[in-house]
Amino acid sequence: MAKHMKYLSVMFFVSLLVLAVFLSKLEPFYSFSLRFDDLNFALQTKKASEDVVFIEIDEQSVNKFGRWPWDRDVLAKAIDNLDGTNLLIIDMVFSEETKSDRSLASSLQNHANNVCGFFLRDKASSSVSPEQMDILSESSLTRLASQTQGETLFIEGAEAEVNAEAILASCTLSATFSTLRDSDQLFRQYPLAFVFEESIYPSIGTQALRMKLNKDILRTGVQHYDIAGHRLISDEKGFAQLNFYPADSYQRYSFLDLYEKRLTSDILHDKIVLLGIAEVGVGDMRATPIGVVPGPLIHYTFISNVLNNELLYSNPLINTVSLLFFLLLPLVWFFVSSIYQRVLIYGLSYLVFFTGSKFAFIYLNLCIDTFYPLTGLIVMAMTSEIMLHKAQEKQSRFIEGAFSSYLSPVLLKKLMEEPERLVLGGEKKELTIFFSDIRSFTSISETMDPQRLTKFLNRYFTPMSDIVLKHQGMIDKYIGDAVMAFYNAPLDLKEHASSACRSALEMMDELDELNMEFKKEGLPEIKIGIGLNTAEVVVGNMGSAKRFNYTVIGDGVNLASRVEGLNKVYGTHILVTEFTKACIGDEFLTRGLERVKVKGKEEEVMLYELLKDTPANRELCQKYDAAMRLHKEGKVHEAIQELEVLKGDSVSRYFIEMFRSDV
Repeated sequence: MAKHMKYLSVMFFVSLLVLAVFLSKLEPFYSFSLRFDDLNFALQTKKASEDVVFIEIDEQSVNKFGRWPWDRDVLAKAIDNLDGTNLLIIDMVFSEETKSDRSLASSLQNHANNVCGFFLRDKASSSVSPEQMDILSESSLTRLASQTQGETLFIEGAEAEVNAEAILASCTLSATFSTLRDSDQLFRQYPLAFVFEESIYPSIGTQALRMKLNKDILRTGVQHYDIAGHRLISDEKGFAQLNFYPADSYQRYSFLDLYEKRLTSDILHDKIVLLGIAEVGVGDMRATPIGVVPGPLIHYTFISNVLNNELLYSNPLINTVSLLFFLLLPLVWFFVSSIYQRVLIYGLSYLVFFTGSKFAFIYLNLCIDTFYPLTGLIVMAMTSEIMLHKAQEKQSRFIEGAFSSYLSPVLLKKLMEEPERLVLGGEKKELTIFFSDIRSFTSISETMDPQRLTKFLNRYFTPMSDIVLKHQGMIDKYIGDAVMAFYNAPLDLKEHASSACRSALEMMDELDELNMEFKKEGLPEIKIGIGLNTAEVVVGNMGSAKRFNYTVIGDGVNLASRVEGLNKVYGTHILVTEFTKACIGDEFLTRGLERVKVKGKEEEVMLYELLKDTPANRELCQKYDAAMRLHKEGKVHEAIQELEVLKGDSVSRYFIEMFRSDV
């Protein structure tokens, strides 16, 4: 639990950092998030409103009339070509007085359905006169001001640059065409209005909609507005989120076409005509998510968004919940141990979320942030996996150090891949338990000093231990001159009884070779006894939370130890119980001895001797089995005679003496 608390504490701290970055809109992450979500516009299939056209002062117009600014008579003559059904929106300001102002003013008066623009700036080139201010005030949103009295809902402009008085007086209404960039210098939002001289002035787009729909803008809730049933949602500064269209869906015509009357009435009839500059050299170009576009297209986009009910909006709750979900997703570690499965869960979860956000954009005009959830997931997943890797690395070093001498490399590798098997506690499991012991070890030890004896034992233990590990057994402990091992733990070994038997037989062969070396060196030869028993025992880590051993306990362990000791009685080398015999069947050469009642057990257990499968041993077992059948039939003397033939067989001598005592 302490390990988990450390893990959770780090994850909590990292998640707080990511949340702080998200909520504070910290750069450059906020700009990255904006650019990342601009991918939405690559999926855009909606079209700009057909009720709007953009008459652009383009390159061919400049080629015709010369560099901007032009004589205002040129603009006046073009405006005269519009009919009374058009709502004219002029996205330019004529702040300096000229001789041709009256001509332009006259054209605007004749076309009595127009909106003129003005700039709001921190510092204007000229101040607004009281007369201009009186005219301008007629365009303010007095009704909205009465609804929002005392609240700061819109950005305030310090100074204004407005049209010359003669032109300003001829405009039906005025509006600001000021806009603000996002932190990455792209235009994505559109102001509904600004505050100037304590009055609220609409943007050109808002003013155009008021005139087109013949309805005022009303506040319907916190950051919610309405114009003739069209919903507008803003942020805390009064900016709406623009939903840009494919560039080819905007209706654009050259100013020269209007001037020369090449635009037919069906093209312009009853349309909002947006007059502005598109010539690159003039400088009214704006960087947007769909590329660099003429500034008037930003107003065009806003007007189309409102008319088509396609303004984008964001839901802070959805964005926050999405981020929190992906911050918490790496906690799936508690339930999924495989890193491959976790990565698959991470990838599929984000893919579903990302796909859903695109559908929300296309069909609901809902803009869901996908950058911060991805960033949060990557940061938290990396933090999680690094922590887990470090913990597993530490655990692997512990396991490797603790078990490398007791487990085969194959089992050790598997155990390091499944360290959860080494928690404190045990489980019931069928194992084959192995005990071996050196005969007459006391006599051997009396002939050597401690250092020499230790070296002698190490020469014996090393090959014997290697054989256990080779057959995927685990060495439990060395008890003086004895070895205790078991098979089928900590990892599963399907034929554990067979593996234990192979180990025992191979040890006897290895011991023969070792004794030949000892004999040459004048060292005493070693004789050993081995006992095997297969039983369900408790296996696991026994001890305290800080210090424990992986071992086995249970009656089956005690029985294996007792059986090993019975080799002295029969003069055998390897004895197995009936339970191990049941597992190995006829895979190995064995001969049944007798049922015995070992110390600590109430029930008798049948013992078998395990022999190397050679022609001589096979013949021995056949003659032995024949003699035992005679005894079973009551032919004791015949049985003894058959056993006496097996000279040199210690088991036969044992039963000859037993049978004679029974006669």
